[in-house]
Amino acid sequence: MAFKTLLSVTGPNMGDDDLKPATDLCDEIGAHLTVLAVVIAAPPPIGEYAAIVSDDWLKERQADMKLLEKRTNDISAFLAGRGLSADVSGDYPEAGWADEKIGRRARYADITIIGPELVTGGALKNKVIDGALFFSGKPLLLVPQRTNVSLKPKRVLVAWDSRLEASNAVRDTLDILRGADDVHLTLVDPVEGEMYHGEEPGADAGAYLARHGVKITIDRLPSSNHSIADVLRSHAIDIGADLMVMGAYGHSRLRERIFGGVTKSMLENPPLPVLLAR
Repeated sequence: MAFKTLLSVTGPNMGDDDLKPATDLCDEIGAHLTVLAVVIAAPPPIGEYAAIVSDDWLKERQADMKLLEKRTNDISAFLAGRGLSADVSGDYPEAGWADEKIGRRARYADITIIGPELVTGGALKNKVIDGALFFSGKPLLLVPQRTNVSLKPKRVLVAWDSRLEASNAVRDTLDILRGADDVHLTLVDPVEGEMYHGEEPGADAGAYLARHGVKITIDRLPSSNHSIADVLRSHAIDIGADLMVMGAYGHSRLRERIFGGVTKSMLENPPLPVLLAR
């Protein structure tokens, strides 16, 4: 799919480190940038002291709203000098619903960007990840610190395991893959058989991509007692990949997000820009 609208989410006490890669990507592909500033609302007081502290709680919420207004104004000033097609808005959701609200906003973008400042962690990062992956139906791009990011990468590693999420990730990035000089379809400990990776693991996916004009190389790697995430990280470095594309595995249970091991590892420690889709 062609990316025409990018969403960047930022917090109240953050700088412009996350906005810069987002604006650079929009410059690169001629896309519109939507920036959403989010302050997660302070929870209301409960219990026997609720009446006593309610005034302090109201003051805290008022201070949050002023902080949100300042952040949106600062973002608008930053973008004004970039000459981009862009819009800025703010939101003050309750903690229990922040992921859904972010996800609903992400439905009107083609991809959500988590920049290097937000990648480092915190409650907002988790809400953005949950919102983008569970509530938008759109992919998510992680941009770690000290990396160059491009939506026109020269070399791409596709983590392939034949599951639906990996197929969706490939579908969502076909334009990117077609434009790359080299795409490595990478399988770790592939299993032969119709219910797994086919009679020749990776061959069907490779043929599919080749018919779309993708310059494809199939890499079948043993884990050799290492985690799959570590094997993928190491291989990405070995081939000089500019981008990793993979499916994100997990499910929602009682508003708690539970991710599989490889997905969780990449979300916590992306070695290079990683594009995930469900």
